[in-house]
Amino acid sequence: MQTSLSGRVGCLECLSHWIKKYIKIKQFLICTFRGTVTQGLSLEIGETIQILEKCEVWCSHTHPVLQHCHVLMQYETVVPVEDPIVTEVTSTLQEWALLWKQLYVKHKVDLFYKLRHVMNELFDLRRQMLSGHLTQDQVKDVKRHITIRLDWGNEHLGLDLVPRKEFEMVDADQISVSDLYKMVEPCRIPVPHHLFVSLKMVGVELPEQPEEQNLGMEWKYRRGYGTPLFLEKQLLKVVNININGVNQNVYAFGLISSDPFSLIISLQLLRGEMEQIRRENPMIFNRGVAITRKLGFPDVIMPGDIRNDLYLTLERGDFERGGKSVQKNIEVSVYVLYADGEILKDCISLGSGEPHISEHRSFVLYHNNNPRWSEVVKLPIPIDRFRGSHLRFEFRHCSTKDKAEKKLFGFAFTPLMREDGTTLSDESHELYVYKCDENATFSNHALYLGLPCCKEDFNGCPNIPSSLIFQRSTKETLWISTQLSSTKLTQNVDLLALLKWKAHPDRVMDILGRLRHVSGEEIVKFLQDILDTLFSILDDNTDKYGPLVFQSLVFIINLLRDSKYYHFRPVMDTYIQKHFAGALAYKELIRCLKWYMDRSAEVVKQDHIQEAMRALEYLLKFIIQSRILYSRATCGMEEEQFRASIQELFQSIRFVLSLDSRSSETLIFTQAALLNSFPAIFDELLQMFTVQEVAEFVRGTLGSMPSTVHIGQSMDVVKLQSIARTVDSHLFSFPESRRILLPVVLHHIHLHLRQQKELLICSGILSSIFSIIKTSSLVNHSRLYLLHHQDQLVNSSLYHKNRAGRFTQPAILIYSCIFYGEYVSCLLSLLRQMSEIHFQHLLDNFQSKEELKEFLLKIFCVFRNLMKLSVFPRDWNVMRLLTSNIIVTTAQCLSPALNKNFTEADFDFKVWNSYFSLAVLYINQPSLQLESTTPAKRKNVLDKYGDMRVMMAYELFSMWQNLGENKIHFIPGMIGPFLGVTLVPQGEVRNIMIPIFHDMMDWEQRKNGNFKQVEAELIDKLDSLVSEGKGDENYRELFSLTQLFGPYPSLLEKIEQETWRETGISFVTSVTRLMERLLDYRDCMKGDETENKKIGCTVNLLNFYKSEINKEEMYIRYIHKLCGMHLQAENYTEAAFTLLLYWELLHWEERPLREFLHYPAQSEWHRKEGLCRKVINYFNKGKCWEYGIPLCRELAYQYETLYDYQSLSWIRKMEAAYYDNIMEQQRLEPEFFRVGFYGRKFPFFLRNKEFVCRGHDYERLEAFQQRMLGEFPQAIAMQHPNQPDEAILQCDAQYLQIYAVSAVPENVNVLQMDRVPDRIKSFYRVNNVRRFRYDRPFHKGSKDRENEFKSLWIERTTLILTHPLPGISRWFEVEKRELIEVSPLENAIYVVENKNHELRTLISQYQHKQLHGNINLLSMCLNGVIDAAVNGGIARYQEAFFDKEYIGSHAEDTEKITSLKDLMQEQVHILGAGLAVHDKLVHPEMRPLHKKLIDQFQMMRSSLYVSGSGIAILREAMRKAIELYSYSGQMTFFLSHSLLTCYTHPVSIVEGNRRRHDDVPESFHNGVITPTP
Repeated sequence: MQTSLSGRVGCLECLSHWIKKYIKIKQFLICTFRGTVTQGLSLEIGETIQILEKCEVWCSHTHPVLQHCHVLMQYETVVPVEDPIVTEVTSTLQEWALLWKQLYVKHKVDLFYKLRHVMNELFDLRRQMLSGHLTQDQVKDVKRHITIRLDWGNEHLGLDLVPRKEFEMVDADQISVSDLYKMVEPCRIPVPHHLFVSLKMVGVELPEQPEEQNLGMEWKYRRGYGTPLFLEKQLLKVVNININGVNQNVYAFGLISSDPFSLIISLQLLRGEMEQIRRENPMIFNRGVAITRKLGFPDVIMPGDIRNDLYLTLERGDFERGGKSVQKNIEVSVYVLYADGEILKDCISLGSGEPHISEHRSFVLYHNNNPRWSEVVKLPIPIDRFRGSHLRFEFRHCSTKDKAEKKLFGFAFTPLMREDGTTLSDESHELYVYKCDENATFSNHALYLGLPCCKEDFNGCPNIPSSLIFQRSTKETLWISTQLSSTKLTQNVDLLALLKWKAHPDRVMDILGRLRHVSGEEIVKFLQDILDTLFSILDDNTDKYGPLVFQSLVFIINLLRDSKYYHFRPVMDTYIQKHFAGALAYKELIRCLKWYMDRSAEVVKQDHIQEAMRALEYLLKFIIQSRILYSRATCGMEEEQFRASIQELFQSIRFVLSLDSRSSETLIFTQAALLNSFPAIFDELLQMFTVQEVAEFVRGTLGSMPSTVHIGQSMDVVKLQSIARTVDSHLFSFPESRRILLPVVLHHIHLHLRQQKELLICSGILSSIFSIIKTSSLVNHSRLYLLHHQDQLVNSSLYHKNRAGRFTQPAILIYSCIFYGEYVSCLLSLLRQMSEIHFQHLLDNFQSKEELKEFLLKIFCVFRNLMKLSVFPRDWNVMRLLTSNIIVTTAQCLSPALNKNFTEADFDFKVWNSYFSLAVLYINQPSLQLESTTPAKRKNVLDKYGDMRVMMAYELFSMWQNLGENKIHFIPGMIGPFLGVTLVPQGEVRNIMIPIFHDMMDWEQRKNGNFKQVEAELIDKLDSLVSEGKGDENYRELFSLTQLFGPYPSLLEKIEQETWRETGISFVTSVTRLMERLLDYRDCMKGDETENKKIGCTVNLLNFYKSEINKEEMYIRYIHKLCGMHLQAENYTEAAFTLLLYWELLHWEERPLREFLHYPAQSEWHRKEGLCRKVINYFNKGKCWEYGIPLCRELAYQYETLYDYQSLSWIRKMEAAYYDNIMEQQRLEPEFFRVGFYGRKFPFFLRNKEFVCRGHDYERLEAFQQRMLGEFPQAIAMQHPNQPDEAILQCDAQYLQIYAVSAVPENVNVLQMDRVPDRIKSFYRVNNVRRFRYDRPFHKGSKDRENEFKSLWIERTTLILTHPLPGISRWFEVEKRELIEVSPLENAIYVVENKNHELRTLISQYQHKQLHGNINLLSMCLNGVIDAAVNGGIARYQEAFFDKEYIGSHAEDTEKITSLKDLMQEQVHILGAGLAVHDKLVHPEMRPLHKKLIDQFQMMRSSLYVSGSGIAILREAMRKAIELYSYSGQMTFFLSHSLLTCYTHPVSIVEGNRRRHDDVPESFHNGVITPTP
């Protein structure tokens, strides 16, 4: 990292001992320091510090400071002394550190640990670089490892790709755009691969007593020679085994059917050169690893690869039984013998890495006269011993009785080299077997070498005497095969004949003709010898042998063009430079070459001509070198003749290229071959001619090519490829040659660009030109000439012609082929090198405004396509930023032409609209949004380019101001695009753009008297843009705040100065409020927010569109968005209410409606009918049939009016089914919860507001609290129901206040009707409810310690919502609060009344068998009331309010006391009825519980205060209970005997135990108070 302490600091006071100790001049920080003090400097590890001056006076402060520091120059930059890659590692690790921690937070644990490992490796590699102890090769290797890891980390972290050249970052300013683009796809150098094979286990299952053991066999394992082995039915498995404590994956080979043989090996692929592998894997090579070469030559033969190996395979043998009753046990012994009969020592190898031996013995097959060995041995025979050596095979029978007994019975042999000097051919050989015995001697090898060894040898010597010591066994043969891998020996007769041509001078013509039949491997092995031979033949008789030698030379040169032998081209170059001695050869070579070219117009078959054209490069090399040798030998004689011959040769070249090849396909191939070879001869010509002379040769040749581009697509390609190679050649690097060649090069490029032909090749040529000019002097003729023609290049780059010749859309081909990035980079290179003078020259060259207009439209369209299409990869941000810089610079240069030619009377909407569209698209580019990047990247971009969005915004604003009255043409079309620019999170850009909206409002106000168009368009586009994820928190007040940057006043300030300020201010206020809601909606939608938050935010926005802005279309859109969210959350009732809003907007009319959202074009009646059916269906799913029934009636009325009886029948049946559902299906009463959201951290639509929420089925307070805290994990739960103070409302935190509330039914009449079933009452108790209440108990005055209920008051809060529940949401905001106080007597009445209602409902459900089976609920309810009464319960109310003293002092409460008595009487009678039902349904095992309840009920009765009226109460209760269970005139008692007794016996007064409470009774829970003993 480079850090400058310059200019902006002013004066630092002092620097502490800490910095004095750890920082040296231009060295690095080794510890991080947080400069949080005044004028402190924050320093990070690895940053570079430059100290210009230091004083002796140091302060002993606790923070680093510096006394009397100089103020440095503003733009001075400190350049670190370390290697640039070390600086890059430092800055990259600092950038990664922030992102690395986020990986763990985002649960990307795998990448977290991988990146940590890579970072540790980079630390170690950086340490090695800084040590200074590495060699150059080691430094290069370390840099390679560093760049690999840096690129890997950047890729996986989503960071930008870094352009590199030789492991170092490339400065985009120092190279051309084309060269920078080429770094996107770095050339991949092929890396050699090596396979490491390690044998882990060999398993062989042998018989218990194998007969082979009698033969003295030893099991041997041998390495092979790189020959793959494939067996049928072979199975490959990957097995994990433990080897030396380490688990390894190995490969197991074996047969599928339980094969007794198994082989387990491990395979490891090693990449790189062998030296690198040895260095990186020393442990492998310390274990005696053998390096096995491929059997035979590889696909690519490298020069210097010297081998002389003969691979021998013992295939099989056929032997006679020899008078024995059983077959033989045959062993073969192999020897290599020299010409003198001596056995060559150590010339047999049994396997790679094995020690060499002098004798090889084959394995023995038991009792087998036809053995099949297939054994391979290698014979590494020295080259000087190969000639005259032969192989001898001795055959012995091994006895099964005596292990040492082996009888010799025959032998075979074969020489390694034939009489003609060729070696054994690579094929199978059938050898004769000669009989002999153990006493036979081979000391005189001449005795058998004169015998034929095989059938071919026998044919050569038919007369063999029969008296020889060795006689052939006619029925016995040995089959062997050989394969020679030698760079010194040959098996080709024709090649040997050529090398020894002097032995047969009369056969030279035939020998040269047969050279073409020699294999390429043989030719490259003897390349130098063959070339020497050819030129010696040429020197012997030029006139006679010249053409044939020329053809042979052409054949050899073309052979080296094959990829297999391409690596031998350096061998050819070395031969020409150091070994070639044909000083006179150039004359004949030039003559033959010219002769071939001149005949190209006459000959139909041109294969030989084409081959000569392909060999042009090396032919010229031979010609030039030959001339150099001749010139040295003769002191420069015949120089003019040589120059004249070369001139004539180029005339022939031009002649060939100028021929019309459209009618001759063979001629096309000849011209193509010539053009392909032509650029390769420039370097050779430069050895004999000046740069200007060679350039003139080339210009004349390129100029002779046809100018038309219709000569054929393939020929166009070849022509341009030849020009491209010319531009890339060494010749073109000379300024004097470019002055000559550029005109003809640009001429051909211009033709193809105008015709839109071969653009990719043209772009490559231009890229090379720009690259050369960028790296050369800033002022030279080439640059001036090129830029002088920039009008042709730019124009031809922007037009796209179709086949008819008409101009169509400008696309420069990227419009249809986005991967033509090289073409784009070429155009950018041209624009980058153009100055204002060049642009002015370009614009002045247009003859009319129409041409200028067309040019501007094309280039603006090209720039837009560059930003829209993915021409450059996403991570190639360097290229994207450079492109943006070029675009904004070009736009600044072109804007004056726009102002000058297309304003006022000459205004052209199309050009201006194209310019504005370009500017808007430019500012919104993702690559320029620096706020989303890392701090390090943001700083680098700003330091290099500045904020290019601001530059373009100033340009756009300036151009807008120049429009004058023509601004009205862009209303409302440009409102949306300009609004998108203001959503860019850059303050200065926003401040520049906002005043434009004032202009739009003002101009529409002048024209129409209002700005309705601006208002409508602004709101529509604002909604769509914010919904796409644009905008931020600071955007909320953008329209109304005073601007912080720039000279422009705020929108509100400007509006306040207008005559239409009232409507303007109202509009700005509405837009600001809309922005608040839109941003909340955007934040909820783009994050991982819960459905409740998304729904609440959508409801807030929907209501705003309806009530404040009245945008019906937007309102309907959000209705359907909200409905979709409800359906996803299975809130079917809320989905029905939401869709009902749209239904209410429609009418039962036949007015046609357009296609909208997912609705087809249809009449309004049909759309409303479809909506009605959907809503009814959703109410059915939500079990709110009471809301669906009125809609069924509405739909039935419409069907009846239209006499659609079929639909009417269907809807009536559905209505009837809903009535059945109401009476039959069980519905749960939901609970309601009041939720307060306090604190500024909540979204705007929730902040400091309270809501009532309708809970889910079976959801209680605890579950609801957990759900809310889960949705707001940062929130703090408040533990009290009191209203929060101002500090909580304004704090930067989140506080949740949650407690249960009870619904206050709206339809009280239904609930008071006795004959209405409880199922119906249950619905109206909790639906269509807008009022909710909760109670807070408190003691007014002094607390009565004897009976707390005397002083227990209730603070009852009623919450009134904006909308009733259920509705379009499960929660609505509290609109109003009402607070009242309830006296103790009123509270007692409320508590007893609620308990009676609860008991009555439960007993009724069991009585009518609505609840089946388990009666635990009834048992618990009865037990709760009776047990509470026994321990105090309602007796406490009796003590508190039936006392004579209380009645006397509260005469006004007489009615309430009577009401309480009636309720108590009712409770006694309800309990009696409940016990009767319980008695009927209780299980026998639960009888003890029932008996306990009866006893407790008796105690409850006894605990009541009894007077004459009390007895009357009890008897009246008994009477009502008996009447309750009478039926059809017959009296049926369900009361038990003990229960009747409790009603008939006198009642005694029992004083219950009393509990004393100092605070609120514990019985207060969830807002419901029950009497507690």
